[in-house]
Amino acid sequence: MGIKDLKPQQIWSYFDEITRVPRPSKKEGKIRAYLLDFAKKHNLAVRTDATGNVLICKSATPGCEDRPGVILQSHMDMVCEKNAGVEHDFDKDPIDAYIDGEWVKARGTTLGADNGIGVATELAVLASDDIKHGPIECLFTVDEETGLTGAFALKEGFMNGDILLNLDSEDDGELFIGCAGGANTTAIYPFPKEKAPQGWFFFRVSVKGLTGGHSGDDISKNRANANKLLNRFLVQTMQKYGMRLADIEGGNLHNAIPREAHALCAVPMEYKEAVRVYLNIFISEIENEYSVTEPNLAMDLESEAPVEYVMEQKAMERFLLSIYAVHHGVYAMSQDIPGLVETSSNLASIKVCDGTIKVVTSQRSSILSSRKDMSQMVSAAFILGGATVTTGEGYPGWKPNPSSEILKIAVESYKKLFGVEPKVKAIHAGLECGLFLQKYPSLDMVSFGPTLRGVHSPDERMLIPTVEKFWNHLLDILAHIPAKA
Repeated sequence: MGIKDLKPQQIWSYFDEITRVPRPSKKEGKIRAYLLDFAKKHNLAVRTDATGNVLICKSATPGCEDRPGVILQSHMDMVCEKNAGVEHDFDKDPIDAYIDGEWVKARGTTLGADNGIGVATELAVLASDDIKHGPIECLFTVDEETGLTGAFALKEGFMNGDILLNLDSEDDGELFIGCAGGANTTAIYPFPKEKAPQGWFFFRVSVKGLTGGHSGDDISKNRANANKLLNRFLVQTMQKYGMRLADIEGGNLHNAIPREAHALCAVPMEYKEAVRVYLNIFISEIENEYSVTEPNLAMDLESEAPVEYVMEQKAMERFLLSIYAVHHGVYAMSQDIPGLVETSSNLASIKVCDGTIKVVTSQRSSILSSRKDMSQMVSAAFILGGATVTTGEGYPGWKPNPSSEILKIAVESYKKLFGVEPKVKAIHAGLECGLFLQKYPSLDMVSFGPTLRGVHSPDERMLIPTVEKFWNHLLDILAHIPAKA
């Protein structure tokens, strides 16, 4: 049995075809041509925009003309990763997909089920002549994986539907109704230097062994931030022993909780042993605070050769104290969904470069005004410390709406079909839906899909039985959307 023979055959036959169409992010020309050709073959209205997004429209089935318009949405591009030693050109070679028990996988590469299964599902709906539905618009966006480019560039008036079903989720039995928006706030501190004191004890203090994690998904798990721990020690050492700072570095990616950080410092020689003792006391306190979440936390203090220059004292004080004041972690929890983080900030990285100290932070929230407030709060601490601050444009969130009409329909449909209630969730990370809502604020949205695992890696796989469940759920939702009031 081949993939195209799996059931429901409507979806799997199109998915099989899509695996043969190269579609790397920012190189969607071949899949776009495939979609346009599909629309022509089926005599369906189609339009594209300047960015390359494609919209294919299908009229309501007889008797359903009075239903609200439904937009089905997926992204065309796929993440292109392969194992070492695998010869594969994603620009021209088909994906070598195969069946392994209950899973569809790819040999040595990503499968592209993210979001090929969504694209295949939309094509199956468009090609069908036996599905009950109101007016349908199928939106295929470009470059979701590397920049949300298609969603960002979507213009008002390109679509006309009232309801949007995003087909890009990865867990059967879960319905998503919200996500966070985000923006980075970056501070540039001056790093004026002066001659280092003579005869002082120079040392490097390091924080390592932390768990780290995603700055959205893991921000509520009480994991330590290496930058914050290091700064906490530096401030206290400065206040106790007159410490001076020569260098500092911690963290890397804006969307990762920093796992490691270190600084080059100096104290008067008379405090050499006192600093070592204090570090042991400090570590014991920190270990107690993070005994559950950071079992491998470690801090080291190593002697270093003296350097010629240190940071000017007043500038150092302003810098360290303002970093101390910068918020990291959860700021507010959702009032709509228990357990969901609404607003947070991540003190992501600190690096000395080109005679300055660059500090990068990331703020997230499902509410735009709250995200802006969080960014302003972080900026205020930076500015008080003497930094020059910029906040990026970012991307918008999707505020959960538990009273959503399409959510009620989707929940009831799932319960009726499968005998269990689906989990209604939101994520503290970004989705295209937030950008859609910015351009089309009246859209009623929900996101769902079959079970995928290992996405964005050559271990990507799709659970075959959940595809049929996903298909039946979608058809039942379309059939039970009521007429416009």
